[in-house]
Amino acid sequence: MAEERLNTEVPIEENGTPEPVNGHKVASEPSLTLEKDEDDGKKDEDDVKEVSKKKKKKNKSKKKKEVPEQTDPPSIPVSDLFPSGEFPEGEIQPYKDDNLWRTTSEEKRELERLEKPLYNSVRRAAEVHRQVRKYLKGILKPGMLMTDLCETLENTVRKLISENGLQAGIAFPTGCSLNWVAAHWTPNTGDKTVLQYDDVMKLDFGTHIDGYIVDCAFTVAFNPMFDPLLEASREATNTGIKESGIDVRLCDVGAAIQEVMESYEVEINGKVYQVKSIRNLNGHSIGRYQIHAGKSVPIVKGGEQTKMEEGEFFAIETFASTGKGYVREDLECSHYMKNFEAGHIPLRLPRAKQLLATINKNFSTLAFCRRYLDRLGETKYLMALKNLCDTGIVQPYPPLCDVKGSYVSQFEHTILLRPTCKEVISRGDDY
Repeated sequence: MAEERLNTEVPIEENGTPEPVNGHKVASEPSLTLEKDEDDGKKDEDDVKEVSKKKKKKNKSKKKKEVPEQTDPPSIPVSDLFPSGEFPEGEIQPYKDDNLWRTTSEEKRELERLEKPLYNSVRRAAEVHRQVRKYLKGILKPGMLMTDLCETLENTVRKLISENGLQAGIAFPTGCSLNWVAAHWTPNTGDKTVLQYDDVMKLDFGTHIDGYIVDCAFTVAFNPMFDPLLEASREATNTGIKESGIDVRLCDVGAAIQEVMESYEVEINGKVYQVKSIRNLNGHSIGRYQIHAGKSVPIVKGGEQTKMEEGEFFAIETFASTGKGYVREDLECSHYMKNFEAGHIPLRLPRAKQLLATINKNFSTLAFCRRYLDRLGETKYLMALKNLCDTGIVQPYPPLCDVKGSYVSQFEHTILLRPTCKEVISRGDDY
């Protein structure tokens, strides 16, 4: 086009010299202009090449920064899987009736924005829980030694949560209570218990970031005969979650749970059992570094009139039983926890003082078990541990058992009563 424009504007003589235009001679500039255009064209080409090189470099660097995928078995910390530092939100359930206004309240949304770092911490703990239980469900099979099962689970948690003293780690011992044992059983060192095909195992484990605890449990039964028993506790837990909310009375949640639970029956070896809620086991509020923070969520009607409040964490858990629906303490104790309210109590035994220092440093007021003390290199500590229990500094939590020969199932989720909605933090694709 430039050439065409030049030809039309400047008449050229036959011998190649320019003709005068309006009485003035025109200098032979067109050739200079063409040369300049050619130079500019080359520069443009070079610029395009440079830009494309830069783009390629950027694409290469982008490829290098691809988010890693979780390995099998899991070994990559979840913080590496979410480089943005934002962890996935749990299931959101809107509030009902008198609390509907909260959903759109700008004031309440602002409160949530201020709490975002706290929410993110607990979501990170929940993501670890989801990934660990997904892996465990894939490897669980009859014939496994219970100690191996627990240590595999706990070591996976330690890797994925990037265990760091009291800042991140396991929130309490892995409960793997079998059959009529409802809760608080984990193998002590040397225990040879093996998981059987006809066992009903409650797998209850917790994770925490900065003391914000995710308490979540499910039941494993290989024999499909137990499916209705598992479904009873799963549906009862979901009902409890649905009924929970700000200003809801705890007794109302319990009544709704019992109604669903006791609508189920299960046939075991030809005998039909009415499923019962275990009346002396409860869900509970959760505080920072405090698994039981004072409020109890009953799973039968007739509980306390106390109300749930904004900003509280609750563990909604239900236990379905074919036995009496009442538990008592039995068997060898494995779970212990330092009393949250314990002030300074003078100790006479040097070994008890030493053990308390270990507990304070590694667990503070989080629950622990004997295997955890063994892992830290503690030996010959039973007398010192008994002394700490006798003085009230440490509380023992023996296994809780229904009648021998019965079966108990459990499901549990941690929920957060946010200012604008209810978040089921530990919800996953599995339950």
